[in-house]
Amino acid sequence: MNPTLVFPILLVLLAGAMIALQAPTNVMLAKAGGSPVLAALISFAVGTASLSAVWLASGPRPGLAPFGALPWYAWVGGVYGAMYVAIAAYAAPRLGLASLITIGIAGQILMALWLDHMGALGLPRQPISTMRVVGALLVVAGVVLVRRG
Repeated sequence: MNPTLVFPILLVLLAGAMIALQAPTNVMLAKAGGSPVLAALISFAVGTASLSAVWLASGPRPGLAPFGALPWYAWVGGVYGAMYVAIAAYAAPRLGLASLITIGIAGQILMALWLDHMGALGLPRQPISTMRVVGALLVVAGVVLVRRG
């Protein structure tokens, strides 16, 4: 393995673990507040405060001018995250955490295959191949095994 990839891989592994932690903590918020949407709002408010503190402490910051040239769809990424957090807070107690995560990963891989194939949103084009489809099918098989287990 390329040694320069070890650190990013470990970071992504940690990020994945935090996604698994996020759902049950947001379930606690949803139960207390009676709403998965309120739980997502609280989660994003805390996340926004955390990111703001890190950004403010991180040295030089660009002005706002570069953002003006972005297409409208560059601005909606937070909507996807908010929807995921609210849906996870709703679905985790109904499906179980392992099912929630594996189904979510299956959805991510299917969307990633399509985005890669299309070269959408500025990504380099990576056509769908037999091996990539087999990999995606193995993830879907994993979802079935986790649900039946």
